Amino acid sequence: MPALNRRALLAGATLPLFAIGTRPSRAADFSLKLANNSPVTHPQSVRQQEAAARIKKATNGAVDIQVFPNNQLGSDTDMLSQLRSGAIDLFTLSGLILSTLVPAASINGVGFAFKDYDSVWKAMDGKLGAYVRGEIDKRGLVAMDKIWDNGFRQITSSTRAIKGPDDLKGFKIRVPVSPLWTSMFQALGASPISINFAEVYSALQTKIAEGQENPLSLIQIAKLYEVQKYCSMTSHMWDGFWMLANKRGFQSMPPDIQKIVATELNKSALDERADIAKLNDSVADDLKSKGLQFIEVDKPAFRAALKSAGFYAEWKKKYGDEAWGILESEVGTLS
Repeated sequence: MPALNRRALLAGATLPLFAIGTRPSRAADFSLKLANNSPVTHPQSVRQQEAAARIKKATNGAVDIQVFPNNQLGSDTDMLSQLRSGAIDLFTLSGLILSTLVPAASINGVGFAFKDYDSVWKAMDGKLGAYVRGEIDKRGLVAMDKIWDNGFRQITSSTRAIKGPDDLKGFKIRVPVSPLWTSMFQALGASPISINFAEVYSALQTKIAEGQENPLSLIQIAKLYEVQKYCSMTSHMWDGFWMLANKRGFQSMPPDIQKIVATELNKSALDERADIAKLNDSVADDLKSKGLQFIEVDKPAFRAALKSAGFYAEWKKKYGDEAWGILESEVGTLS
């Protein structure tokens, strides 16, 4: 996160190419790169652009943030590595993927832990989120206070309506490459298949997998409704994006500048949450109009099945008593 002042510019100091390219008329004191994996039109990207504009105005041009959406700077793994090295200054990343570096970051994805958004925000804006941010801090990164919404995940199927855990017996379901996902669906008696998302549509079309699970917005964007018949509203897992900063670079800025950046990014996170809430309603209606049949499910039965299979006990050991105790203090007893 280079400090670029006007005096150095006038003196002919050598500047990073990205700073020169984005600053034809004047140099900011801090020129930052913010990366994400969402499309340009996604609320995450839109709200981040708005935050960048507000930050530039609030700092009188001292901080200029360039947003790089849609994996422009590489895969999630690549961008996390760049963030740690300081090549990227800010990055929004799913806690489930961040868990490769910070194991506790995936705890929000424990199956059927959250019953609704109220319970999500109570936990993630409360003790559970604070705990995870503390663990992130130990790895040389700073996580802003407000996590961004990536939505509840729902199960789709081409072969059967999933209403309860018994309907998942032997069900071939595509899941991301993640122990938490595989463990959960195995515990429910399904046959999870790890497939890259780019191959999901063809895998469903050719019946390599009978179903998959994702937030409604992604089901819509990827047109999975064309190769799926049912959508079971399981809300089995909630996922969010942490706004992460390289700690060394972030703390190199004056405290008042740090506060402005954090405040505006957190404001945009709240705006994005509201956007996703509205989008979910309209997306469901659109998917119904395209022929996808929505199924209401017995959520307590799924949670009971996971408990009986030892899923919660297994992950309690992996996360540790402290983290698990905080989770249960927010959502109630799981194990």
